[in-house]
Amino acid sequence: MKHFENIIIGFGKAGKTLAGSLTKNGQEVLLIEKDPLMYGGTCINVACLPSKNMIINAQRGTDYDKAIATKNELTAKLRNKNYHKVADQANATVLTADAEFIDDQTIQVSDDSGKEKLTADKIFINTGSTPILPDIPGLKDSSHVFTSKTLLDQSKQNKNIAILGDGPIGLEFASMYAQFGSQVTLISQNKTILNQLEPEIANAAKEDMSIDGVQFLLNSQLIKVTETTDGIILDIDTPNGKQSLNADALLVATGRRANTDDLHLERTNIQTGHQGEILVNDRLETNVTNIFAMGDVAGSPQFTYISLDDWRILNNQFFGDQTRTRANRPVFANTIFLNPAISSVGQNETQLQKEERPYQVFKMPTAGVPKSQVIGDPRGSYKVLIDAKTHQILGATIYAEEAYETINVISLAMQNNLPAEALRDQIYTHPTMTEALNDLFAEL
Repeated sequence: MKHFENIIIGFGKAGKTLAGSLTKNGQEVLLIEKDPLMYGGTCINVACLPSKNMIINAQRGTDYDKAIATKNELTAKLRNKNYHKVADQANATVLTADAEFIDDQTIQVSDDSGKEKLTADKIFINTGSTPILPDIPGLKDSSHVFTSKTLLDQSKQNKNIAILGDGPIGLEFASMYAQFGSQVTLISQNKTILNQLEPEIANAAKEDMSIDGVQFLLNSQLIKVTETTDGIILDIDTPNGKQSLNADALLVATGRRANTDDLHLERTNIQTGHQGEILVNDRLETNVTNIFAMGDVAGSPQFTYISLDDWRILNNQFFGDQTRTRANRPVFANTIFLNPAISSVGQNETQLQKEERPYQVFKMPTAGVPKSQVIGDPRGSYKVLIDAKTHQILGATIYAEEAYETINVISLAMQNNLPAEALRDQIYTHPTMTEALNDLFAEL
C-alpha cells in the first residue's frame, strides 16, 4: 500500500493551488483527477472562462460556430497549462483515476490498469459541485436535455432553446443565446428574477433581456418533457393555464450540489450537511483528523475565487501565521454576466430596512458615464448604500458595462472601512466606467 504526505482529490482551483504551495515547501503531493478533460478544474474547462468567452463573443456578434471553436481552443490551452503546472513539479504526481474512500485513512484509486489502495498524512477533498436535475417526468431520459457543461459541448447551435431556472447560470445562458440569435424561453417557478438584488435594477435587467429576445415564463412549473424526432415538447403550468412549448433543447440550470457521490463517504466518519456538502470548521478541517475539504464541496460560496480563498486559508494555516479562517474572509462581490453585467456586494436596501439601520442611497444612470457612450451601451444604473453616520459603504449594485471591474474598487473600500468620500475624491483615468464614482457621490 503506497503512502503519500498529501493526497488531493480533485483538480479544482483550491486543489491545484494547494498542490503548488505544498511542493514549494518541499512536501510530496499526489493529485487525483478522474477526468482528463478537467485538469485545472470546473472554472477553466466548463464554467467561468469558457462561458464568459462565449458570452463576450456573442455580444461582439461572432458566429456561434466560430465562438465554439475559439472556446475549445482556449480551454484546451488552459487545461494543458494547468496540468503541467502541477505535474512538472519535482514532488508532485498527477494521477488520472477514480477515487473513493475505503475508510477514514484509506483511498482506493481505479483506472484502466486496475485498483490500488493509498494512504496519506493529509487528505484534501476538492471535488467541486455537480448540477441538480429535478425529478420531472421525461427530463432525465431525453437526449435534448443539457446541463451548462454538456450544452457548451454542442458544436451546433440550438435555434430554439428553453432554460429551466433563473439563477446566474440560467440567466447568463439565456442572454448569451439570445445574442447569438436563438429563440430563448426561460422558465422559472419564481414570480420575479434576480430576487436577491435591488428590485428596480432587477426589473430593468428583465426588460433589457426581453428586448434582446428572451421570453420569460415566470411563476411557472415544468411538469413533463416529451422527446420528439428532432427536439422536445415541454408541458408547463403557467399562471394562464397549461402550455406546451416546442424546443430544440432544454438547459437545466436549477442549482448545483456538492459532488461527493463517487467518494463513498458513507464508509467514513466524515460528516455531511443537508445539501450533501462536507462539513468543515472555519479552518476547513472535517471532523476526521487530517482530512480537509475546500471549495464547493465544502459548502463554500460557489465561486472559483472563493475556492482560491479557501486555499489561502489552508496555506496560511500550514505555512503562515494561522490567522486566516472562513470567519474572517474578506468582503467579496459577485457578478452575473448579462448584457450589460450586474455586479453586487454587501447588503441591499430591503435588508437594511429590515435591520432598521440608518442609511443613505446614492443613484445615477449609467448613461451619465462618458465611457458608456464611448462603448455604445448606456443601459443600466448605479446604486450604493452608505451608513448615514460613518459614510462607510454597506452595499452596492451596478448594472452597467464593466460593472465587474468597478465593483472590485467598492469591495476594496468596504474591506478597508473607507468612507464613500475616498471613492468620490479619487482621481480615475478617463474615460473609464470607474470614474462614475466621482459623480455618484458628488452630493455627499
